[in-house]
Amino acid sequence: MTLKVAVGEQQGWAVLRVSGELDLLTSPVLRQRVHEAVAEGRRSVVLDLSDVLFCDSSGVGVLIATRRLMRSCRGRLRLILPAQGAVDGSHVNRVLAALGVRRLFEVYPDAERAVDDTAEPLSA
Repeated sequence: MTLKVAVGEQQGWAVLRVSGELDLLTSPVLRQRVHEAVAEGRRSVVLDLSDVLFCDSSGVGVLIATRRLMRSCRGRLRLILPAQGAVDGSHVNRVLAALGVRRLFEVYPDAERAVDDTAEPLSA
C-alpha cells in the first residue's frame, strides 16, 4: 500500500492528512512534505494520522524527527489520532504508546480541536 499526504490549511495551521502505511519505503514522503511546509514558512503543523493503517519504526522516526524540526524552528506540532486510540483501531497510537514516545506529542481527536489553541490535548 502507498502513502498519501494531502496538504491543506485550517485556521493558520498547515494540516497534513496522511493515509496508508507509514513504513521504511513510504516515510520519506511524509518527511518531504513536512520539510516543504516548513520551507514555505509554516510553523504550525498538524499531522492527521487517523487514516494511517500501519506504522513501523521508520514512521515513528519521521514523527520524532518532525517534532525535533518544529522545535528547532520554534514551531508547533500536533497529531490527530482517534480519541479511543487502540479501541478505534489507531495503529499509530498503539505503536507510539508501546514505544513510550506518545507523551512527546500533543495529540487531538480531530482537526477542529487540533487547530484550536484553547482545546486541551488528549492525555497520554
